Amino acid sequence: QVQLVESGGGLVQPGGSLRLSCAASRSLGALYVMGWYRQAPGKQRELVASITSGGTANMADSVKDRFTISRDDAKNTVYLQMNTLKLEDTAVYYCNARRIMGSVNYWGQGTQVTVTS
Repeated sequence: QVQLVESGGGLVQPGGSLRLSCAASRSLGALYVMGWYRQAPGKQRELVASITSGGTANMADSVKDRFTISRDDAKNTVYLQMNTLKLEDTAVYYCNARRIMGSVNYWGQGTQVTVTS
C-alpha cells in the first residue's frame, strides 16, 4: 500500500503561481508513473500532467505552456509548478501513482486550488 500526501494548494489571484507537492510513503521509482489530476465542480476528473521516472512528461493542452511537472525519486515526491493561473484552473488537484504494469492506482486525498479575483 502507498499513501500519497499532497500539499501546496490555496487561494491565488489570476496570473499568480502555486507549487503543489505530493509525497509518497515509500519509494516508487521506475515502476510507477506519477501524475496530477484535477476535478472542478460538476466536471469529470481530468489528467493535468504525468511523468515517468525517466522524466518523460505528458501535459494536458490546457496547461502545457503554464504548468511544469517534475519528480524527485530520492525524496519520493512529485511536484506541479503552476504559473499564470487562470480562473478555470480552480479545482481539487489529486496526486496519482499508477503502476506501469498492471492496474494498481493510488490516489492522494486532494488539495484545493482556487483562482479568484
